[in-house]
Amino acid sequence: MLLPLLFPVGQVVQLFTLALALYLTVIELREWRPHWKWWIWWLLFVALTHIFGYLALRGYVAYRRRHRAHA
Repeated sequence: MLLPLLFPVGQVVQLFTLALALYLTVIELREWRPHWKWWIWWLLFVALTHIFGYLALRGYVAYRRRHRAHA
């Protein structure tokens, strides 16, 4: 198998978790339907901060939902 020769296992795991975090971000943003600038901002934020950025997005969306439910 050529993949372990090209990429160490740790890099493959990191790329997989980044792809998973970006995929989950896209799912969350599709449900939320923000302006395209918010799409770019959140995708770049998650790409740069990885899992912590995705958790920040989840917290922000939960806050908005709770705030909107009380209004």
